[in-house]
Order: sequence, then C-alpha cells, then structure tokens
Amino acid sequence: MSFSVLICDDSALARKQIARSLPASLNAGVTFAVHGLDAMDRLKESQFDLMFLDLTMPELDGFGTLEAMKQAGYTTPVIVVSGDIQPKAKERVSELGAKDFIQKPIAADVLKEVLKTLIETPVKQQVITPVSYELPVLKRRDIYMEVANIAIGRAADVLARHFDVFVELPLPNVNIFEVTELHMALKELAENDQVSGVCQGFSGEGIAGEALVLLSDSSVSDMKQLMKVPVENEDLKEIELLIDVSNLLVGAFLNGLGEQSEVRFFQSPPVLLGQHIPIESVIESTAGSFQKTMTFEVSYNIENTSIRCDLLFMFVDESLPILDNKLAYLMEEEF
Repeated sequence: MSFSVLICDDSALARKQIARSLPASLNAGVTFAVHGLDAMDRLKESQFDLMFLDLTMPELDGFGTLEAMKQAGYTTPVIVVSGDIQPKAKERVSELGAKDFIQKPIAADVLKEVLKTLIETPVKQQVITPVSYELPVLKRRDIYMEVANIAIGRAADVLARHFDVFVELPLPNVNIFEVTELHMALKELAENDQVSGVCQGFSGEGIAGEALVLLSDSSVSDMKQLMKVPVENEDLKEIELLIDVSNLLVGAFLNGLGEQSEVRFFQSPPVLLGQHIPIESVIESTAGSFQKTMTFEVSYNIENTSIRCDLLFMFVDESLPILDNKLAYLMEEEF
C-alpha cells in the first residue's frame, strides 16, 4: 500500500518541491490541490495519511482551511509549509491543529526530521511498486511568484517582530511593465489621494532596480498611534518611522531574494520622496527611470488597524536575463 499525501499550495513550484522532497521509502501516492477549497473537495472524496498546507493562497487560505477541517471533523495530520514565518502565524496554525511548521523553500533534510516525529517507520515489504503521479509543469511566472512570495514573507516577518504585530500577507503580484503601464499600476496602488513615499535603490551582480514604499495618510496616522509617537515630535518621528519601515521591508525582501538567487544585494540609503503628497508626484519621480521593468508588488496590512503598506520592487530590464539565469536551477529541465 502507498502512503497517501495531499499537497495544497497555489504555487506549482512549491507543490513540485514538496513532492520531490518526500523520501522514497515513504512510497507516497500524491494528490495536489491548488487552494483551500480545492483541498476540502479532495478531503471529501478521499482519506489521506498526511497533508501539506500553504498559508497564503487564493479562494481559501491555510488558516481558513485548518478551521474548515476542524469544523468538518477531518483528522488528517497537517504540516504547514509556508513563506509566512511570523511567530504569530506559527502560533495560530498550531492552535488550529497543525502538527508542524516548515519554512519555505522546503528542505529534504528538514522534512525528513519532521516526518520522523509524525510517521511510524514503515514495515519493510518484499516488493515495493513505486506510486506514479504527474508533477506540475512549471512556467517562468510560477518561479517568480514563488520566489517573490518567500521574499515577501521574510519582510513581513521582520515587520511583525519589530512592531510586535500580525501582518496579513496577501499574494504578491509579479508583472512585466512598460513605463506607462507602471504608472497606471502606481495609481491603482494608492487608495487615497495623499501618500508618503520612500524610495531605495539596490544592486548586486548586475541586477539593479528601485524599491518603492508607500503609506497612505491614514496608515501613517494609525502607525504613529500604534508606536505611541509623542505629539510634540510627530513631524520628526514620522520621517524616522517611514525610513525605518522602508529599511526593514526592503532589506528583508532583498535578503530573501538573495538567498534564493545566491546574490548579495546592496541597498542605497532611503530617499524620502515626500509626505502627504498626491500619487502623481510619486509617479513623476519614477519617470525616465525605466523603459520596461519587472515588478514585485505586495500590500501589507496590519491586523486590527487600517494600516496598509504598499511595497513595489522594480527591476531594470537589463537585469532580467541575469535574474533568469540565477533562478534557472528552479526550472530544471523545463527552463
């Protein structure tokens, strides 16, 4: 008999990495699900010996899936495999019944140690017929989405630890824009007319670009209250807060990207683009910087507040072939 495994992750790359990390001795029969609702359908149809679950997914995320499984009375052991590594995220999945938590990208040796605590050593059989299943076919976008997801998770973790909050982590957007399309995307980022913006350049081994951190006026106000900024020092403290948030998010993201691409990135000092300014003023500051750019975009929301921080990484077009080459190992034969 095979050991039935359900792998639930919206990332084709993550599904493939988890499946390939399973030890051969497990003789696993693998079923894939692309989000929580899909996983719930699979659980209704079949029983599984083990489930791997991502947290950041469309339709129904990992937290919601664990809650739904609990309500439905499903007892399948769950190992969470996620780029959302905030301490509070780990606490919550444990409270919801997850047996363990593994940080993305998954490592075979880490998985092996976790499995030792959850699965009894199988009785050796005379003949084992390997179970065959079809692995996901990867596309270039799949690679960049998962790489961005992991790097964005690193940044959320640093923000959460620094301010002792829980950061709600949505799916990132990865796009290749002409400069005019980039300006349209920037307009859509700002919910309000007035924003405060910080820009930081970065580079490493021929890969270069700019990071843009945007906070709406309401977000800045709420963040100052959260940090208990004294009224008499509000103007100075606001600038310090903006610079602090930018350094934290940009540095952590670049570290996460650098780990996966084996590139050491250097970042320039943050530049304050303006406080309480129209988004058009931010757009003007990017005019002429890019002809075409690949962007990683995410909006961080802090739980129980109206604080939203938009983070946009823009890579110059000359960097893309180099970054493709650095990440080619993730595509393997399909690159």
